[in-house]
Amino acid sequence: MYQRTVSVGSRSGLHARPASLFVQAAARQPVKVSVARDGHDPVDARSMLSVLALAAQHGDALVLSAVGAGAPEAVEELATLLAQDLDAKA
Repeated sequence: MYQRTVSVGSRSGLHARPASLFVQAAARQPVKVSVARDGHDPVDARSMLSVLALAAQHGDALVLSAVGAGAPEAVEELATLLAQDLDAKA
């Protein structure tokens, strides 16, 4: 299993627009990626409702994890995306 912890870079947290961009990117990955907030169970990164339910705010640490061929690349791509201020990408 490949894991990486990343802080949410979007000023308003992982709400509708940033969550949508993140979920779309997760759906394009060749492996299933899960995302978890500290103290919470991991959820499928491809599920908009699950990602929104994390209620992740700016600066919150999220753990991304995946298993299989391409897992490191998938996790790193999503971590790079999460670290950005996705609200600024309008």
